[in-house]
Amino acid sequence: MKIIETKAAPNPRRVRIFLAEKAVEIPYEEFALNIKNIQSDQFASLNPMRQVPILVLDDGEHICETMAICRYIEEIHPEPRLFGETPIEKARIEMWNRRVELGLFFAVAQAFRHLHPKMSEREVPQVADWGVANKSKAIQRLGLLDERLRETKYLAGDTYSVADITALVAVDFMAAARIERPQEFLGVARWYEDVSARPSAAA
Repeated sequence: MKIIETKAAPNPRRVRIFLAEKAVEIPYEEFALNIKNIQSDQFASLNPMRQVPILVLDDGEHICETMAICRYIEEIHPEPRLFGETPIEKARIEMWNRRVELGLFFAVAQAFRHLHPKMSEREVPQVADWGVANKSKAIQRLGLLDERLRETKYLAGDTYSVADITALVAVDFMAAARIERPQEFLGVARWYEDVSARPSAAA
């Protein structure tokens, strides 16, 4: 078993943090995410979406999509449970993880893809107005998380979960997208200091 990744990309980092929290070691294979490699038939055979990370199982099957990989790892290494234990915990974690993925993470990614010069070959066409619009969307979504984190220790409650991993990576990704985190978001600031100090955050 191995994971094909590009270490500088945000989604592979989510998997690395997830594995570090579980103290699970899987070999990594670095993939250069340049336009030539992305467009190759060989890469498409691994993942037709032409994205990383990719979990390659011992029988040769490929598991793609970040959360699919994390869920597979959770099944074979259940503890600590990062997707929840009780029905309500699982539902709450799923709810907040999707809110972060489809809200903050998506907006930050769109700002990065449509405004950063290095993405001009991969995001065709780049639409600058869309990138700018998503900067404000990212701040608005982060504000919703701030409201939540003024009330709870972690996004889904008292226990660290995969939702916090997604949010941490999204917040760190804001720097690459040139989106400044508002200083008045004190709930986010308190939470960020906590989760970024966990050893797994350096994975």
